[in-house]
Amino acid sequence: MNKYDVVVVGGGHAGVEAAHAVFRSGLKCALVTFDAEKIGQMSCNPAIGGLGKSHIVREIDAMGGIMPIATDMSGIQYRTLNTRKGFAVQALRVQCDRELYKKGIQKLLNQTDIDIFEDEVVDIIVAVSYTHLTLPTKRIV
Repeated sequence: MNKYDVVVVGGGHAGVEAAHAVFRSGLKCALVTFDAEKIGQMSCNPAIGGLGKSHIVREIDAMGGIMPIATDMSGIQYRTLNTRKGFAVQALRVQCDRELYKKGIQKLLNQTDIDIFEDEVVDIIVAVSYTHLTLPTKRIV
């Protein structure tokens, strides 16, 4: 039986970012998803970035995430929004080829040692044992 430091449930945007972050941290990770062929699949609107999300994509990029890498691998149109307005309200939006994005995510994950399982998680059992637990006698606010 394999032991994992982290088990990630779901292969969408958040799941693949979480699994890849665990991998980059040097920990052993398993990713559980219903269908491994759908890992990294985009919604019907294949846009990355935009007014509400471009700053998050830049933060993911700064942290070494894989969404920006897959976006670069699959981008078909790059557009800066609100160019007639100030810099504070401008944003980058990239339209991606859905199939290329999904293949890019899967390629990047296959270059790691993340174990991918096609299965359903029906229960999570957490067993915690403390040999010694000391709590402060005075609550610090």
